[in-house]
Amino acid sequence: MSTTLSASHGSLLDDHDVLLLDLDGVVYVGPDAVPHAAEALQHAVEAGLRLGYITNNASRTPATVAGHLRDLGVPAADEDVVNSAQAAAAHLARELAPGSAVLLVGGTGLRVALTDVGLRATDDRAEAAAVVQGFSPTVGWAQLAEATHAVRSGLPWVATNLDETVPTPGGPAPGNGLLVDLVARAAGRAPDVVCGKPERTLFDAAVQRMSARRALVVGDRLDTDLQGARTAGLPGLLVLTGVTGVAELLAAEPHERPVFVSHDLRGLGDVHPAAETVQCSRGVVAACRAAEVEVESGTLVVRTSEAGPDGLDVLRAAAAAVWAVRERGREVDLPGAVAELAGLVEQPIEHAAVDEVPGRVAPGL
Repeated sequence: MSTTLSASHGSLLDDHDVLLLDLDGVVYVGPDAVPHAAEALQHAVEAGLRLGYITNNASRTPATVAGHLRDLGVPAADEDVVNSAQAAAAHLARELAPGSAVLLVGGTGLRVALTDVGLRATDDRAEAAAVVQGFSPTVGWAQLAEATHAVRSGLPWVATNLDETVPTPGGPAPGNGLLVDLVARAAGRAPDVVCGKPERTLFDAAVQRMSARRALVVGDRLDTDLQGARTAGLPGLLVLTGVTGVAELLAAEPHERPVFVSHDLRGLGDVHPAAETVQCSRGVVAACRAAEVEVESGTLVVRTSEAGPDGLDVLRAAAAAVWAVRERGREVDLPGAVAELAGLVEQPIEHAAVDEVPGRVAPGL
């Protein structure tokens, strides 16, 4: 699979039979759907595609997640949701005797996942045969301290995921990865197993469940969604409605680069062009349709910005040029590149903070 942006044959809906969608920052942020998400996914279903929702968020049950999606007008059945809590519970069920107690550091989603595979959640490390840790906004010092003592004693330790942040309506907030790191630093060891993205476990489970032959991964994070897609050997579409913006895209390493990029899920209905690069005496020139950029002596300059109203073509060309230069071991002034693109590339969607939505909380947390 190419490590640069590629062309699609038809639209992404034409080229694929299943969409494996991240949730936070792609379909919804907090209590609200990402603009255009519900309509785009309904259109995908009408075009004959099946939707799978794969998420590292282990705090809620698949039924709760699917219900929230339906409330937002997004087509979803309970079985369409595959989360890291299920993957962690399935791993523990293979390692432990039926009915074993597992010290739970997390929320309802992880507790239900353990029960579903015949294990028992406990908050008493004295009876626990293992420790499992997943994100929940209710996790506090007491649970983290109990987990630290259990992990230091040598119990097997499974983490659902290592996401450093979770998207919220007010912006990124601390995620499970930071809490896992606290326990690891206090206990002096790392988790034995991590089950969520970017590991391929979730992707393989979703592909099997959906009977996918031409799956497309859709996400907003390079280090989980897009890296996971490459790990699983699947093409990935980056949408700019969550964590990743222009700066992060330009800085992407080969193992986490998307194959396609779009502002939001409406890009599923588009035919995506390739971005071509040419090595020249002064540096690298890249073009995407009528958009052309050049990187010379580490500086990105937009030569032709005929890129349409949303600026995606100039962004594609810029990414291709910057990546090509960096792959040759040369430095690029990334802040300067971002500044050069300012005003040409449509800005990511702004979401209202939770406290600006009276009487509502962020159910995605």
